[in-house]
Amino acid sequence: MKTILFIIQKEFRQIFRDKGMLPIIFVLPLIQLLILSNAASFEVQNIKFSYIDHDHSAASRELISKFQASNSFKIVNQFDTKSEANLEMQKGNVDIILEIPTHFERNLITAKTTTLSVSINAIDGASAGVENVYISQIIGTYNQKIQSELLHYNDGLLIAPQNIATIPSFWYNNTLNYKTYMVPGILVLLVTMITLFLSSMNIVREKEIGTLEQINVTPIRKHQFIIGKLFPFWVLGLVILSIGLLIAKLVFNVPMLGSLGLIYAFTSVYLLLILGIGLFISNHTDTQQQAMFIAWFFMVIFILMSGLFTPIESMPNWAQNITLFNPIRYFVEIIRMVMLKGATFSDITTQFSIITGYAIILNTLAIFSYKKVN
Repeated sequence: MKTILFIIQKEFRQIFRDKGMLPIIFVLPLIQLLILSNAASFEVQNIKFSYIDHDHSAASRELISKFQASNSFKIVNQFDTKSEANLEMQKGNVDIILEIPTHFERNLITAKTTTLSVSINAIDGASAGVENVYISQIIGTYNQKIQSELLHYNDGLLIAPQNIATIPSFWYNNTLNYKTYMVPGILVLLVTMITLFLSSMNIVREKEIGTLEQINVTPIRKHQFIIGKLFPFWVLGLVILSIGLLIAKLVFNVPMLGSLGLIYAFTSVYLLLILGIGLFISNHTDTQQQAMFIAWFFMVIFILMSGLFTPIESMPNWAQNITLFNPIRYFVEIIRMVMLKGATFSDITTQFSIITGYAIILNTLAIFSYKKVN
């Protein structure tokens, strides 16, 4: 035990001796949390909207006014022909073209049906999908209003239109505030990235400067060396998590319905897993550059398949099976469940067990892969 404490003491001194590394560890992640939480939004604003009105009727003007009143759309131009509008879309000056046909109002009154043409710039497929939802909502609301106004008669009796009103109820995030669910996820990414990069470059750094050979000739055992290397970064990870949770509450007012102790308990095991991966990478690389590239390779896969930006349920089956080995997936699920839903330990037992199992396996591999030559 005394040997491990000496290694931990040496690691802490080494970390705090490097004055250039301290801002990278403590300041940059917090700046990233503040910036990314405000910038990473799924909302689409300032959509460049244009229209071609062939009808010039009261009904067509009312429909266009619905788009003008929306905060998501920005009316950039009105065109006389579709070819002019298409040309502007090719130049990138227009995102959406709404074409209202001739006799639009007359068809609504007489036939009670008509068609609209909507062209959407779908180079960015995700934005195009959101824009399509916005347009459908506005046209749907307009259509409902028109149906209410077009009262119809049956055998001389005025029949009021029958409408079905849907009132959605959004549990755990009533206002659909994206910061409420993005801030915990971004905090998970920052804690993971900092601890993985630092641990993956730690042992290999000793190789580069030659101090690892000096350690190898001492009677330090493998598990003592790995525990001594792991503990300081485990503490740093918990410190970053604490500061991030403080910012989430004070700056973004993210609700914390569940137990903070449960978050810290899960994070403690999760960090052991991440540090085990980092030390395993460090044992198998010869330079810090190699370690950084390998760690970055895994981080990109972990982030994109974590469910933070793309729902896991929408991935193909083979990709969903791969995400079962992704630790970030479990941490994102847990921190959202505990903070936003107030989940208890019984709710996260499965994820907790999986992460514990992975942590034991990865740290065992890290210990056995460390080549100590006496």
